[in-house]
Amino acid sequence: MARIVVDPITRIEGHLRIEAEVSGGSVTDAWSSSTMFRGIETILKGRDPRDAWYFTQRFCGVCTTVHSIASIRAVENALGIKIPPNAELIRNIIIGIQNVQDHVIHFYHLHALDWVDITSGLKADPAKTAQLAASLSDWPLNSASYFKGVQEKLKAFVARGRLGPFANAYWGHPAYRLPPEADLMATAHYLEALEWQKDIIKIHAILGSKNPHPQTFLVGGMSIPIDPDSQNALNADKLIEIKRLLKKAQDFVEQVYMPDLLAVASFYKEWGAIGSGVGNYMCYPEFPDASGNCWLPGGAIMNRDISKVVELDQKKITEHVDHSWYQDAGAGKGLHPYEGATDPNYTGPTPPYDFLDTEKKYSWVKAPRYEEKPMEVGPLSRVLVAYVSGHKETKEAVDMVLAKLGVGPEALFSTLGRTGARGIDCLLIARQAPKWLDELIGNISKGDFHIHANEKWDPATWPAEAHGYGWHEAPRGGLGHWIKIKDRKILNYQAVVPSTWNASPRDASGQAGPYEAALLGTPIADPEKPLEILRTIHSFDPCLACAVHVLDATGRETVQVRVC
Repeated sequence: MARIVVDPITRIEGHLRIEAEVSGGSVTDAWSSSTMFRGIETILKGRDPRDAWYFTQRFCGVCTTVHSIASIRAVENALGIKIPPNAELIRNIIIGIQNVQDHVIHFYHLHALDWVDITSGLKADPAKTAQLAASLSDWPLNSASYFKGVQEKLKAFVARGRLGPFANAYWGHPAYRLPPEADLMATAHYLEALEWQKDIIKIHAILGSKNPHPQTFLVGGMSIPIDPDSQNALNADKLIEIKRLLKKAQDFVEQVYMPDLLAVASFYKEWGAIGSGVGNYMCYPEFPDASGNCWLPGGAIMNRDISKVVELDQKKITEHVDHSWYQDAGAGKGLHPYEGATDPNYTGPTPPYDFLDTEKKYSWVKAPRYEEKPMEVGPLSRVLVAYVSGHKETKEAVDMVLAKLGVGPEALFSTLGRTGARGIDCLLIARQAPKWLDELIGNISKGDFHIHANEKWDPATWPAEAHGYGWHEAPRGGLGHWIKIKDRKILNYQAVVPSTWNASPRDASGQAGPYEAALLGTPIADPEKPLEILRTIHSFDPCLACAVHVLDATGRETVQVRVC
């Protein structure tokens, strides 16, 4: 039995270490460790609750809108604030395009290289590549001359010997299976996606003033004014530009991303039986309308039972620290986020070290549990819950993908299913976002410019004590913020982020977290090049930056990362 370490896991946000035991050509046990610490929740104590969103979006440089909206919803929930329909629609468009952009970028720039051998594209026939691409969609760039140009660009890039993000990949690994033409096609679309996302994310600049870290969120609504006659407000010209960009986003998802995803998946169908994980799936309701109903339903599926969806109760969420580097709240005791604490207590080895002592504490990530069960969150959970709930658009999209791949619903519980569900989620939101924009335009055309609920903005109207929570389905899954307010200031604040759920270590009962459980049984062709581990971990789209970074109170550096 061999113990292997992958540290750092690259092509993710943040710092993640995976240790795994390999025997008989597959993973028999695994441990997930986040190696840096977050402390923003502590920074928030004593501050004005209306300012919390501005701090929390700094948890991460990628997940920027998500912490804003979860924080604002927590404060609005605590104070009983109902926002105007226009503000809800603008929020939906902002967070919707964040999901679309994030999913596309994840597939091409973070995950596709686990399936696509970039160097193999040098051997491709551009004419055959064009034929392959044309068989998948009518994307206008599907021509032999275009793919020839991409191939020449790739050759020049390799000839310079400065491969940048491609330098340390496992090119030529026996687990790669695509023909050279498919590799070249995916490489071309990798480059296109870089330009595409740069354009469509301008929607955030229009509605949020900037990206990342939009500036127009506000407790009670939005701060961007609506005035068809003002160049300094959301006017007709800007609405037309947003419509154009949403159309561009939808076209790329429908004609490039989804065809590529299905084409790649067709060569790796055995991964529909690998990486299933804990078997419990949870998501929060998302994209509310004026009546408070949500376009996507929330709930939980337990033990892969797709006959029913369990209604969520936020009181049943706890966080354990038995295997996390925090002060103990009591052996075996999980705390609800209202009572949660973030008191660091590192007891691990001094770097450099070979292995963590996984019998003790071994990660900065806490272990969230729902009804004391580990839960997977993310696009797969969203799709499963929506599918079982009878969500029409989701059911149609899932059935289409399963039919094209020739696999059954059981394939969803896997690394392949997780990757496919992200594409389905992206497709659904890309098609829905223009409808929110049309609804917003309809309201404006009727003279409704209302954008903010002002009645509870004044702290003098607040109760002496209040508490609330805000849920949001971020691209990576269920995100929750919990706040306690006393004397108009933040008394306690806790965020339980998607990668906290998925990257969690063992709890007091020894239950593995989703990453750890999903790796069990993963085939490993070469322990020196554990590409297969990357496939499953990347299928979750880790974002450890939401959970990990630290300086002490004086700004003194406490962690060094050595680049090899």
